[in-house]
Amino acid sequence: MKLTILGCYAATPRTLTNPTSQVLEIKNRLFLIDCGEGTQVQLRKNKLKFSKINHVFISHLHGDHFFGLIGLISTFALLGRTTDLHIYGPKGIKEIIDLQLKLSNSWTNYQLFFHELESKGSEIIYEDDKVIVKTIPLKHRVYTNGFLFQEKIGERRLDLNAVHDYEINTCYYQNIKNGRDITLEDGRIIANHKLSFDPIPSLSYAFCSDTKYSEDIIHLIENVTVLYHESTFLQSEETLAQKTMHSTAKEAAKIALKANVKQLILGHYSTRYDSIDLFKKEAETIFKEILLADDGKSFEF
Repeated sequence: MKLTILGCYAATPRTLTNPTSQVLEIKNRLFLIDCGEGTQVQLRKNKLKFSKINHVFISHLHGDHFFGLIGLISTFALLGRTTDLHIYGPKGIKEIIDLQLKLSNSWTNYQLFFHELESKGSEIIYEDDKVIVKTIPLKHRVYTNGFLFQEKIGERRLDLNAVHDYEINTCYYQNIKNGRDITLEDGRIIANHKLSFDPIPSLSYAFCSDTKYSEDIIHLIENVTVLYHESTFLQSEETLAQKTMHSTAKEAAKIALKANVKQLILGHYSTRYDSIDLFKKEAETIFKEILLADDGKSFEF
């Protein structure tokens, strides 16, 4: 699982910082999460293939999270894209994009599919044979969702020494991987756990931006491999965080601790601070496994 941060700063683009956008690569799928201004430029800088992005997830309709979307859609058309593009976001995202295309007399050479979200509860919005994606309802000034990406549990792994010792024919290998016991020619039943190992543990990634501190999400993100949680402010601006319905670094760390996540990534920083290291220093007083997002930074798990 690889996460590439294209942008992770709050509010407006600046000379050296970009608003929220990131790419998650999981099970050979490339998912674009949010699409602030400058996303397509950042995709090029980070040498990510445009053609592999077939699914875009928009958390909410504040500009720093989706103003780059119409530009990306238009560039896809100019590049001759023919593959379908699926966009998941709040109700209204289709109207916005359709109006921009209409008034600019533009069109796409590929099909756009909008999956508009309205539910206030968590729901499955994407699923294939390898990955499942669910919404994480967040508390912000407008309707907002985070997204939980989960690998599906894979097959059991053959214990090659054991299957050779029992002289089991290769035609039964798939049954063993599927968890079945095996009956030998002499009538003995060999339990599956004697012939195989547990599957490789599945990985999961929870994206939570923007939101005020809320323990309501804990049961949805419990034990995830990686949590990205917004940390717009430091605790010294807690009152401002509450007013704008954002979180502090310390509050993000509290969520990570209570949800027992393995790794926390902080991001969506206000640019009022001299260094993003201040966010890590504050969060580490609560939770130790902290990483700092930054534009162009990649993490592999």
